[in-house]
Amino acid sequence: MIKAAVIGTGFIGPTHVESIRRLGFVEVVALCERSQDLAEAKAAELSIPKAYGDFREMLADPDIQVVHNCTPNHLHFEMNKAIIEAGKHVVSEKPLAMDTEQSRELVRLAEESGVVNAINFNYRFMPLVRQAQQMVAKGDIGKVHSVHGSYLQDWLLKETDWNWRLVPEMSGSSRAVADIGSHWCDIVQFVAGVKIKSVMADFHTIYPERKKPSVEVESFAGKQLKPEDYESVPINTEDYASSLLEFENGAHGVMTVSQCSAGKKNGLTFELDGTEASLAWDQERPNEMWIGRRDGPNETLIRDASLMYPEAQDYVHYPGGHNEGWPGGSKNLFRNVYGHIAGKRPGGDYATFVDGHNALAICEAMVKSSKERKWVDVEY
Repeated sequence: MIKAAVIGTGFIGPTHVESIRRLGFVEVVALCERSQDLAEAKAAELSIPKAYGDFREMLADPDIQVVHNCTPNHLHFEMNKAIIEAGKHVVSEKPLAMDTEQSRELVRLAEESGVVNAINFNYRFMPLVRQAQQMVAKGDIGKVHSVHGSYLQDWLLKETDWNWRLVPEMSGSSRAVADIGSHWCDIVQFVAGVKIKSVMADFHTIYPERKKPSVEVESFAGKQLKPEDYESVPINTEDYASSLLEFENGAHGVMTVSQCSAGKKNGLTFELDGTEASLAWDQERPNEMWIGRRDGPNETLIRDASLMYPEAQDYVHYPGGHNEGWPGGSKNLFRNVYGHIAGKRPGGDYATFVDGHNALAICEAMVKSSKERKWVDVEY
């Protein structure tokens, strides 16, 4: 059994725990939180035997072989660096760090240490995304000439919506692009098999000021707050962004992201247009992929291993008609990571720190483009 630990138990930490446990050959033996009391409470809740209130103390535990970093953005660099220096394999949430200077150092440290390093770009590990990637690679849709789509959510729609991601010191200089745009850029580059070369971005902050609750969340849960319960806080990161894209193969595209689109919960969609056919996929309908043709009937491919390329079949775990969804992406990624560590999947097949660095480079180019109102090349 490979033994793993998870740092951070917000939304994403417990999803890592669940996905790891589904593998069957990895045990989550430890959990770390910002205090010992919280760590013990969360460990008991998740049935994890060891609890740590200090992540460096946890890294000294010789039983732990792999660490999952599920903390807020501003802690990623320090913790990822410490995990590598402790000789542990590492799976990090994105962004890899706060900027490309930090991410370049992490890439260097990981390469020098030889530890397995992965970043949780989970969408590229969903079955029909793999099928789309194979269809492009095998020439089924011809040469890709345009890529377009969006990633839309509504969890920050209201002026009174508040979260740590609204604080640049914790989240970074970009919000919507760094948070969800990074996923969209990663998935389309993976499917198209080509990197984004340059960008022309437009950022928009819908609420220049937001109303932050002036009391702790626990004290007003389920209660109607009064105007005097809020304080006005200036917002310096984008709620919405669109960007024109140029890819290294000459293809062009456009991406739109928003955290204020009413009714959109986790609406990641993309379409690739080729010289022979088009492909479209919607994360909220993950078991369907649209295939468009000019000289033949359009079709909807339903996730069914018997209808898919062998390289994509490996990511299907249930028969046709037995739907698979969002949690399966992380499970497949972790299977590849831990399979590599165990020697079951030589060479590995997962998003690495290099992919995390590349996502940050695209984000920084978009931030610069929006500020300077011009095309900007991505500096990988």
